[in-house]
Amino acid sequence: MLLVGYFLSKWLKKPIQLGFPSSISFEPTTSCNLRCPECPSGLRAFTRPTGMLKNDLFNRTIVEMAPHLYYLTFYFQGEPYLNPNFLEMVKFANQHKIYTATSTNAHYLKDDMSKKTIESGLDRLIISIDGTTQETYESYRIGGKLEKVIEGAKNVIKWKKKLNSSTPHVIFQFLVVKPNEHQIEDVLALGKEIGVDEVRLKTAQVYDYENGNELIPDNDDYSRYKKNNDGTWSVKNKMVNSCWRMWQSCVITWDGGVVPCCFDKDATHQLGQLKDDDFKSIWKSAPYQSFRQSLLISRSEIDICKNCTEGTKVWG
Repeated sequence: MLLVGYFLSKWLKKPIQLGFPSSISFEPTTSCNLRCPECPSGLRAFTRPTGMLKNDLFNRTIVEMAPHLYYLTFYFQGEPYLNPNFLEMVKFANQHKIYTATSTNAHYLKDDMSKKTIESGLDRLIISIDGTTQETYESYRIGGKLEKVIEGAKNVIKWKKKLNSSTPHVIFQFLVVKPNEHQIEDVLALGKEIGVDEVRLKTAQVYDYENGNELIPDNDDYSRYKKNNDGTWSVKNKMVNSCWRMWQSCVITWDGGVVPCCFDKDATHQLGQLKDDDFKSIWKSAPYQSFRQSLLISRSEIDICKNCTEGTKVWG
């Protein structure tokens, strides 16, 4: 039904929403222990308040959405493991037969926490590892310790084996930027040595790219941006007046704000508030339909869409 509504909307240039999202992202917190240069959490650059997702808001929303929800990402901004109730929420979603995933900088995956992660039923664990030496790693993951990332990954793999668990599917995610692009082969080897299930090489989104950026890699295969004849830079992908995400998924902030997607990092396009309304009312509300309509007419005029592009290469 979601696909039918999406294609009808593209054809008629009018938003038709025939179902409810099969995938959402829930933000455990906006707090983070690191200071990554292209991250609002790391830069402490939010205009919205910082806080922790509460169990009651989460549980109530999951009960409402469970009949149609298949995939739940515990991530938007911040470090999920800083929320003391994070794994309780994972377990609650798991009990409702929802596939769960999260992304972490792995600094809190100590032995006991790794064991609890396996026991929570988490299905997918993405570990950010953006360098294979401390010098390279901390050039982007400012304030981070590579040894903690490696130790955390080893702890998770150890407890998966001890508990004879097939989950979580552990991914090393390597954000390819200019300072680390020479270590791509090294991170593939490191992932194999530690025993993670997958190493994912991901292109980086940068905010100030028009005049170039020191983080844009030299290898064009791992860049979201291209250099133009006049010396300026632009996003590679052509922008079209449609976006499947607006019909299939959304993001919910720690304090209950419903925003269209993960590119709205500061929640400037909040389309509803779960403290005031139930999710189904928000999903089919006039503000949400108006946003979908504006996307169908002229997506290039929506600020959060201007830097939107997907670019991931995966090696098993």
